[in-house]
Amino acid sequence: MSEGTLLLTLNMFSATGGIEKVSRVVGKALQDIASEKLGEKVCVYSMYDKQVDVDERYFPAAIFSGFGENKWRFVYEAVRKGINSRQVILSHSNLLLPGFLIKIFSPKTKLILLAHGIEVWNQFSFVKKMMLGKCSGIVAVSHFTKNKIASVQKLSNNRVSVLNNCLNPFLELPINNGKDESLLQRYGLSTQDKVLMTLTRLSFKEQYKGYDNVLYAIKMLIIKYPSIKYLVVGKYDQAELERLKVIIAEMNLQSQIIFTGFISDDELAAHYSIADLYIMPSKKEGFGLVFIEAMYYGKPVIAGNLDGSVDALGNGDFGLLVNPNEVVEIAEAINKVLENQQAYVPKREQVIKRFGYTNYKENWNKILND
Repeated sequence: MSEGTLLLTLNMFSATGGIEKVSRVVGKALQDIASEKLGEKVCVYSMYDKQVDVDERYFPAAIFSGFGENKWRFVYEAVRKGINSRQVILSHSNLLLPGFLIKIFSPKTKLILLAHGIEVWNQFSFVKKMMLGKCSGIVAVSHFTKNKIASVQKLSNNRVSVLNNCLNPFLELPINNGKDESLLQRYGLSTQDKVLMTLTRLSFKEQYKGYDNVLYAIKMLIIKYPSIKYLVVGKYDQAELERLKVIIAEMNLQSQIIFTGFISDDELAAHYSIADLYIMPSKKEGFGLVFIEAMYYGKPVIAGNLDGSVDALGNGDFGLLVNPNEVVEIAEAINKVLENQQAYVPKREQVIKRFGYTNYKENWNKILND
C-alpha cells in the first residue's frame, strides 16, 4: 500500500534564498494538509541540509531527513521512499533524476515539479527533458513562468498549473509606530529622508534585478528630492559592489546610496519600516517574494512588467508596473509615489486574502486532489 506524500528539496533551512523560503512553506502546507486527514503521512528529504538544521515551526523534525550533501545517499533513499509514496513533489528541476527513477520503478506514483523561474526558462538537454516528461504535472509560481516553461520545453499548457507563492506565516508583524529609530541611526538617515528600498542578493553574474536603472532614475530626481536615499539590502559579492560603486561615483551619488549587506529575517520588519517605497524593476523574476512582503508591510511597490513580478503585483492592482529597461518610466513612477505616497499603499487585508498562507494551503490541497 502506497504511503502519503514525499517532498524532495535541495536545501530548506541552511540557505536563505527565495526557493529555500518557498520550500519551507510548501513543507508546512503539506504537513498541515496531512494532519487534517486521518492516516495521511508526509516525509521531507533535503539533499544539502543536515538533520539539525530543521526548523520545527514548519513541521516536526520526525518527518524530516537531512542528508548533509551526501548526494548519492539522498538519491537512493529518495527513490526507495518515493516508490512507496502516493505522490512525490520535486521542489527544483535539479531533482528530476530521483523523480525519474521513482517513476521508472513505480509508474503509479504521482510526480509533481515546482517551477520557480529562471531554472526552467532555458531549454533542457534531451535527457533532462525526457525526465521532465515523467512528471504528472508542473506547478509554476507565476503565469509568466508557466508560459515560459511551456514554450521553451515544448509542453502543453494544460500540463502546467499556476500557484502563486505566499507570505511566510511567520513573518514579523509590521511596525506601526513610525520608522525604526535604531536603524535610522545605523544608516545615518533622518525621518525627513525619502527612502527607496530594494532587498536582493547582488551578484556580478546575475545583473537583472534592475537596481542599476534605479540609480540612474535617482540621478534624474535628485534636484526635486535632494533628501532621496536608496537602501540596497542584501548580501553582495565584491565584484558587483565595486561595479556599482563606479556607477555611483560617476553620478556623484555617494551620499544617496547605502549598501547594508546581509540582514537576518528578524530585522525585516524594521528595515521595511524606514522605507517610503519598495522598488525592484527586475527582468527575470520568477515571482518575487519580496514584493508581497513589502506590500504586507504597507509599502508602495514598483516592479518590472516583463516577468513574474506581474503576478506578485496582481497585474498592477497592488502596485506600479514599469518597463524595467526605461529609466524615464522608472523615475516617473518613483515621482508619482513620492508625491502622494498614501495613494499607492496597498490594502493589507486584500494582500493577505490573495497571498496569505491559508489560501496557499487550500490551493495545494486542490492540486494534490486533482
